[in-house]
Amino acid sequence: MTGIPSLVIGIASSSAERRQLAQLLGGTESFLIVSSANQARRFLDLVRRPPAPLAPAGDAEPAGTPGLDLAVDSDRRVLRWREREVGLTPLEHDLFVCLAGTPGQVWTYARLHRAVWGNDHLGRGSDMHSVVRRIRHKLGRLGAPATIHAVRGVGFRLTPS
Repeated sequence: MTGIPSLVIGIASSSAERRQLAQLLGGTESFLIVSSANQARRFLDLVRRPPAPLAPAGDAEPAGTPGLDLAVDSDRRVLRWREREVGLTPLEHDLFVCLAGTPGQVWTYARLHRAVWGNDHLGRGSDMHSVVRRIRHKLGRLGAPATIHAVRGVGFRLTPS
């Protein structure tokens, strides 16, 4: 190596697995433990991507259907429509970004679970439905002209309301 420190990225979904992984990697020069492959990818994208110039507060990365002026500020985890904002939890943010990246397209339960939770466990799906319900409520509080539609037995999609 040419003086560049190495970094080990470990993925562990539960806190017990993260503790165990931290013990195993304790002798490593530097390590990062994330809870999903998606988090690791986002970290690596940030490392590879040169920093973007700071944008004015009114600018956020677009998210949603064109013409809705619906945006998500991923740095602050805020959903914005017109001049109104509402905060998002990490799960709400990740799920909304998935749906908004391909508005109108149905995301299957399995695909969303992999992208947001980082695993294939679906269980009864109540975790996902709970997050969707909270996002719908927040879209309603904003008065945004978009909603998340359930496609029975398949998944969800973001559409204009």
